[in-house]
Amino acid sequence: MRGQIDKGKLEQFMQTLGQLATTPGGVYLVGGSTALLLGIRDQTIDINFKLDPEPGGVFQAIAGLKNSLDINVELAAPDQFLPPLPGWKERSLFIQTAGQIEFRHYDLYSQVLAKVERGHDQDIRDARAMMVVGSLQTEELVRLAAAIHPDIIRYPAVDAEDLAAKLNEFLLECAMDNARDTVG
Repeated sequence: MRGQIDKGKLEQFMQTLGQLATTPGGVYLVGGSTALLLGIRDQTIDINFKLDPEPGGVFQAIAGLKNSLDINVELAAPDQFLPPLPGWKERSLFIQTAGQIEFRHYDLYSQVLAKVERGHDQDIRDARAMMVVGSLQTEELVRLAAAIHPDIIRYPAVDAEDLAAKLNEFLLECAMDNARDTVG
């Protein structure tokens, strides 16, 4: 098991990866990495991301960085678990450019929906915080979830009706949180 990752270590990873890339490309951060940079969490156990387009030399750089920074790195993104939400790239928030790599947060609506589908306690806490920090709109999340509903059949591990129920429960809990915050 490698060490925990804090914001400083993640920033060091991004800077060094950008310097070592041999061609331009894009890195879309996901999960705990997004949570770190948005101030939702203080640490995470791994750096998850999607490459698009893949920068040259990135896997050689990652192999070295895993050891030198004592970190876990995984290729993982919401579109591996759910159909990609329409317009995800355009909604992916810019973080920085380091060397030849442009870093972005993978679309927060996609991340929230994927976290709701997984349903782990940490995922739900992150998803609630992303709704607030990202100023995400409930109606837009529902619209985007409905847009991918016909394609969920291509993801056998996901039950469309179960996902809809999880999303409804999540949004109800968010609404109750907002009501408590308004009253309190």
